[in-house]
Amino acid sequence: MKNYVDLHMHSNCSDDGDFTPAELVRKCKEAGVQVMSITDHNSARGNAEAKVEARKLGVDFITGIEIDCTYKDVNLHLLGYGIDDLSADIKTLESRILAGEKAASFERLALTQKLSFDVTEAELNALSNISDEHGTWTGEMFAEVLLDKKEYLNHPLLEPYRKNGERSDNPFVNFYWDFYSQGKPCYAKVEFPKIQEAVDIIRSNGGKAVLAHPGNNLKNCFELFDELFEPDIGIKGVEVFCSYHDKETAEYFYKKAMEFSLIITCGSDYHGKTKPSVKLGKTGCRLDRAEMEKQIQLLTG
Repeated sequence: MKNYVDLHMHSNCSDDGDFTPAELVRKCKEAGVQVMSITDHNSARGNAEAKVEARKLGVDFITGIEIDCTYKDVNLHLLGYGIDDLSADIKTLESRILAGEKAASFERLALTQKLSFDVTEAELNALSNISDEHGTWTGEMFAEVLLDKKEYLNHPLLEPYRKNGERSDNPFVNFYWDFYSQGKPCYAKVEFPKIQEAVDIIRSNGGKAVLAHPGNNLKNCFELFDELFEPDIGIKGVEVFCSYHDKETAEYFYKKAMEFSLIITCGSDYHGKTKPSVKLGKTGCRLDRAEMEKQIQLLTG
């Protein structure tokens, strides 16, 4: 029953999610997930639809969001649970970050073309969940376009992401991490809020802030973790169990959670086609049901 909680997944209200919020609730029901949260990137729009479907199906739903933010120039993801999903603060945050992502999208396109790849705005817009003048173009979208082009079938940069390649388990998101994430050749900086601002937005709108998949975002700088949990910052929990953490990493952050008396959460970070190896409810959580229920009470109380 350890897959009965999944507190990290993305609907098509994120720029890289496949399914509507209602579809995600139905998929959770089918997968045996009884407690769920939809944590779209910098958006809470999907919560209203999901809450209605969750009530119909008897699934416990916790409102959520995942905010991109920074600490000492390191890009982090902060989960907010129990938030007021209709908050004007959160709508303003979404508009602000969306504007930055759109500007960065053109920079990503130019940097991708510098790698001698032929990618067009039309090809990228066809994959975007944003339906106005142009969408946001993520690294995952660039991967999908490039891997589908016959002329690049044997391109050496793409070989690791094709079938049986060393990065083929989640080819789209792995391509993003390898080429478009911070410090990589096609990275385009977006001015995300500082972590204190993100925490304050979550707290002032009724929620609790939880650091997402620290083993990934704090790679090579785990020493920053302790600083992030200074009491005056206000982060209340850490996502110990997730698709990015192997057993050793999860154990490391479990011990840190014990040390700092933090709420422990678990989430698959399910997106759909972006991460085909990631399944709803498959979080690697090793807590028994009684302990997980205790953590949920701390999160929602």
